[in-house]
Amino acid sequence: MNRLYNFLHRLGDLRKSSIPKPTMNYPIKGFLETSFSDWPGKVAAVLFLPSCNFRCPFCHNHELVLRPQQLPDYPLDEIIKALHRRRGWIDGVCLTGGEPTLHAWLPALIRELKPTLRSLRMEAGVKLDTNGSNPGCLETLIRENLVDYIAMDLKGPLEVNRYGALAGIPLAGDRLAGIQTSIQTLLEGKVDYEFRTTLVPSLIGEEEVYELARRIRGARRYALQNFNPRDPLDSGLRKVAPWDDETLRRMQTRVNEILREKE
Repeated sequence: MNRLYNFLHRLGDLRKSSIPKPTMNYPIKGFLETSFSDWPGKVAAVLFLPSCNFRCPFCHNHELVLRPQQLPDYPLDEIIKALHRRRGWIDGVCLTGGEPTLHAWLPALIRELKPTLRSLRMEAGVKLDTNGSNPGCLETLIRENLVDYIAMDLKGPLEVNRYGALAGIPLAGDRLAGIQTSIQTLLEGKVDYEFRTTLVPSLIGEEEVYELARRIRGARRYALQNFNPRDPLDSGLRKVAPWDDETLRRMQTRVNEILREKE
């Protein structure tokens, strides 16, 4: 019994010593050890990164957007230890925000996470949530095989004024062009992906959603997300009732049909 105890104790020490130390301090502002909803068909840990260049009125992570400096940092070495504890339970890591691609250190963070994911046989790897406003960053991450799945938000119709209203900022034409470049990058299919739109009944109409689907015809996935009125950035939206489930299912069915249509 003592020999078994000593063996297990030494094994535990070996595992601890094999956990690599991060090379820098990353301002990770939130960490969820287990999520069943952030990655379709996967169980993922979620890292929340600060700041965003959009001010979407329906955003529910607005503390990350408006006041990230008031939130504590989660040390990466503690996150890596938590991933080791969840070995066998989760498939990968989701990076969300805020807008992760704002940060020049994003590739470095992923490079530090990847060896841990491989050693723990978290085969799904890394998922990135993005608004698509930094196409150069997306192209780099894809080219260097740093991400395994990208979920890109489409706020609304791809027209400067409408998109700007839904993104909550004045939107210059070059920024919309960048978003369209990101769309084309994902449609090339070099990484698994999905597009998604949050449906706020007072902000985006049903026909506008279908027109968006036509603009990405041939895409692998386009997920419609129902609006949650509990705590949006624009407090006036708390009184807006979300779509009912039947309408949402009907819209998703129609969107899926459009994606498969021939041009």
